[in-house]
Amino acid sequence: MSFRLPILAVAALALSLPALAQVPPTLDKAKASGSISVAYRESSIPFSYLGADAQPTGFGWEICGLIVDQVKKATGRADLKMTTQAVTSQNRIPLLVNGTIDIECGSTTNNSDRAKQVAFAINYFYTGTRLLVKAGSPIKSVDDLKGKKVVSTTGTTNYQVLRKLNADRNLNFELLGAKDHAESALLVQQGRADAFGMDDILLYGLKASAANPAEFAVVGESIQVEPYAIMLRKDDPAFKKLVDDTLAGLMKSGEFEKLYAKWFQSPIPPKGINLQAPMSQELKDNLKALSDKPAM
Repeated sequence: MSFRLPILAVAALALSLPALAQVPPTLDKAKASGSISVAYRESSIPFSYLGADAQPTGFGWEICGLIVDQVKKATGRADLKMTTQAVTSQNRIPLLVNGTIDIECGSTTNNSDRAKQVAFAINYFYTGTRLLVKAGSPIKSVDDLKGKKVVSTTGTTNYQVLRKLNADRNLNFELLGAKDHAESALLVQQGRADAFGMDDILLYGLKASAANPAEFAVVGESIQVEPYAIMLRKDDPAFKKLVDDTLAGLMKSGEFEKLYAKWFQSPIPPKGINLQAPMSQELKDNLKALSDKPAM
């Protein structure tokens, strides 16, 4: 049994809680409460997103289900309940830090700045920032963004990357912020933005799941490559070990590659789209290195 709370309600709760409240270790918290709160994104295809039944699904979500199975064993709570909570780019870190959620399974970049507030498990994907545009758009690369309107999702590393790019190259484009990836794509579709800058795999997912995929194109060179990882609270070594051990076990056994093929190279719900995204060399290498090294 699981339940979800409205994003706005939880955001309000996060603001009402003491910023420095001490949260017990996750395994102790789960054992005492009989539940663990797992966060997901509503439109981060194929990592975590809402399926046709309005319930979370996806590559990261499935892996987190396997992690919860291990939490049940570690706590001796076979009756452990998994509660689910939608999060956004803006509220995911505060909600994790204050204990509202216990683990986030989505498309969060593991970088040094975020590592000051949270911890990350073994990297489980690598991606680069590119552009979603309307098919036939004259925009083919970042140099074509001069004087244009560019949107990215607020609270993401991509937004910061684009802001820096704009300053470094004197492109003078107007950078807009949207609340989530779906809204960013909608601004492009409606012509209110000329391009949406985001991780390429998410752009492929949004394009493939659109009512008319041929309406969009993913263009441009990767501005920078960054790792995704499951996000945890800092200074919780027992829980990080459990999560890392679960991922390492999947990677060593070959089960991780099967899950990758299921979500990135096969038809996925709800529309049966196939992202046809081969595993990157960086990820292949990390199946052996098992590194949680952040992007700089």
